[in-house]
Amino acid sequence: MTRIRPVLLGAAGACLAIAAGAALFLLHGPEAEAAGGPLPLPPDIPRIAAGPQYEECLGLLRQDPDGALAFAESWQAAQGGEGARHCGALALLGLGETEQAAERLELLARDSTGSATARAAIFSQAVQAWMLDNQSGRAFAAATMGLTIVPGDLDLMLDRAVALGTLGRFNEALEDLARVLEAAPDRAEAWVFRAASLRRLDKVDQASTAVDQALRLAPENAEALLERGIIRQLRGDARGARADWERVIEVAPDSAAADLAQQNLALNEAGPKRR
Repeated sequence: MTRIRPVLLGAAGACLAIAAGAALFLLHGPEAEAAGGPLPLPPDIPRIAAGPQYEECLGLLRQDPDGALAFAESWQAAQGGEGARHCGALALLGLGETEQAAERLELLARDSTGSATARAAIFSQAVQAWMLDNQSGRAFAAATMGLTIVPGDLDLMLDRAVALGTLGRFNEALEDLARVLEAAPDRAEAWVFRAASLRRLDKVDQASTAVDQALRLAPENAEALLERGIIRQLRGDARGARADWERVIEVAPDSAAADLAQQNLALNEAGPKRR
């Protein structure tokens, strides 16, 4: 499932030294929209129910979230159950009502009679909605609740690591990331988050090793390239940093990663007087 995750990547150049508390929302997947538009939804939405009405409602989400919300509310009034609740929450997320969506998703995950795997997936959606609402503490709590249901769920563990990072709890984030990478060493995004967390702890050499591993696994991963550029800038390799940020713009021109890469390039172009 394509996921919506904030990454611990701060701006480089003039802002590099003061970006330690920042979080950048990087919207993954082909449905990622420009900032200010409808929020992207995963292409493979986990099912917590079944039936034609559920599929019809989910089918409306990307093109007509208002219609999906109206459908879900009408269906819920007719005892639509968990399927109606899930679709309604996702419609709110698509409309940018992140707090309401997060609350509804978390409540559904807690109360659901569905399988543990389905409930974990809904908790993960709640975590991401809380992060999109800039409520990292709530995101951490939701991820932790989900992990009590499915302790080995790697997506929830990764979600919790990101929440911990945005709370500045980088050592704890690294503990969760270590568990993820022990079970799935090919998860490139986990290596990117590890690199960013290590960088925040001023462990630049270790961060460089981690981001290099991410790029071995996914050579054109925009977030990995962005992070490597930041690390290269920190190590005095301005030319290498520029090359990485230019590559980000090439491989993911409409992404939030490209926006930040462009900002970093502009800051470098401004020169020492702006630093």
